[in-house]
This record gives sequence, structure tokens and C-alpha cells, in this order.
Amino acid sequence: MAETLIDRDFLEKLERLTIRWRKSFPGLVGGHNLSRFAGPGQEFLDHRHFHQGDDLRTVNWRAYMRLEKMFLKMFRVEPRVPLRLLIDRSLSMSAYGNVKWDYTRRLAAAFAYVGLVRLDTIQLQTFSSTLGDSFPCSGGRHRFGPVSDFLTRQTTQGASDFLKVSREFTDRYSQRGLVIILSDFLSDTDCLRPLEYFAEFGHELFLVQVHAPEERTPPWEGQLELKDAETGAMVELDFDAEARDKYEAAFDEYSLEVQRTALRHGGRYVRLSTGTPIEDAIFGPVTQAQGVS
Repeated sequence: MAETLIDRDFLEKLERLTIRWRKSFPGLVGGHNLSRFAGPGQEFLDHRHFHQGDDLRTVNWRAYMRLEKMFLKMFRVEPRVPLRLLIDRSLSMSAYGNVKWDYTRRLAAAFAYVGLVRLDTIQLQTFSSTLGDSFPCSGGRHRFGPVSDFLTRQTTQGASDFLKVSREFTDRYSQRGLVIILSDFLSDTDCLRPLEYFAEFGHELFLVQVHAPEERTPPWEGQLELKDAETGAMVELDFDAEARDKYEAAFDEYSLEVQRTALRHGGRYVRLSTGTPIEDAIFGPVTQAQGVS
């Protein structure tokens, strides 16, 4: 049921939101780029001579009465930009009792619902070391049930490999569109350069970094033995207040690097703590980042 991820009151609030595209894509609709074809658009573009078979409703009859010639009014048409939700399901996302993973799936559900209300074409695509399960959806809000079921069934597995995933993604999805990546962006390998590949292939990036409060501000002190959730590697260290301050500064600097990666290519970025209620996240930082409006 849809309510397993998002309750009905929240869905009603999401009805008022629409995905906002800030960047244009030539020949695609949904962005600000416009196509030079006659059609049911809103903005007048030009005239051309009327040809047999053209729609009489688009004839400029005032011009005909003055010039006794039939001209067809042309409007700008905006074809739809595909929306892809790339959802990190690597094992680091299940840290802290699956709180981060559950939060990420609810975020994905919210984005998908807004897209369905807009009648957008949406592809939900999971990933870890490679691209995982995918689910296409479109056709309006009544299609949200299957989306929720798909997300509910997903589980975490494997280690993230952004380089392999970026290559697979650009091979599989050649049509440019908006790519919303939901991830903690915590990986044993580099993820910043692979993220740039998406933009270099013409996709618009919206990076949503999800983290647990403990990942930024570890509450522990003393001698610790930590295990990497994805690689199983063990690290021993002494942790005190000074180490915590340095760790917080390093975490914030890394988040800034992820943000710079998005902004450098005209994309968007937002960092969300699982301590922030989903509704507050969507109507606050996500809306401010122009992810939805």
C-alpha cells in the first residue's frame, strides 16, 4: 500500500508540488528549452503558409481577412524531459538500523509521486556496485501504488562503485534528462569524478546526500574498533572531543565537495539528515534547492 512509505496527508500536500527544471535540453520538453514545431504550446513563435491538411484551428483568421492569404500560427512546444531516480542501495545505506535506507526510500517515493502528478516519465533505478532493479512509471497519481510496492521490496546489498554505475547508466540511458541521485556518497572508491560523467553526457544532476546524525557527529568516545559496512575493513582509533571536531569539519568539507560537483555543472544539491522529518525536508531544503516547487 502507498501509505507504507508516505501517509495520505503528505500525499495531498505533494499534490501542490511540481518538479521544476532549471536547465534546458534541446528538443526535449520539461526544461526551458523549446522546440520549433507547431503545436498546442502557449508561446507564439512564428507564422508559416497554410498547407492542405493543416489544423484549421491554428489559422490566423485576422491575417486572412487583411491579406486574403492563409497563415498558420506556430507555437513553442516543450516535449517532456525524462526523470530518473538513481537510488543507492549499497550496504552503507542500511547503517544505523536501516533508518537511512528507509528515509531514502521515502524520499524517492515523494519525488516519484510529484512526477506522477505532473504526468512525467519516470524511471526508478537502484544501484550499488552495478545498476540494480529498475521500475518505469508514468500515467498519473493512480500509478503510485506499484511505485510504493517496488520501493518497499528493495533491500540493501553490496558496495557502491560510482565509476561502474556511471558508465552503465550513460550507456543504458542515452536520452538526456534530470537525474536525481539519492545516496550517502560514502564509498571506498572515488565518487566525485564519476558523478561528473553524468553531466558530461548531458544529464542534469540533482544530488541528494542522505546521512544519519551519527555519521556527522559520532557520539562515542574512547578506544573504538569500527567496521566498514561495505568492505568489512576494521579500523582502531582513539576518539575524543578534539577528534570529533576534526571529523565534523572533514565531513562538512566532503559534503561541500559533493555540492561543488553538482553546481559546477549547473546542477543542484541538498544534504539531508535522517533527523529531519521527510515532510520538512521536501518543503524546506529540497524546495529551496528547486528540486520541487
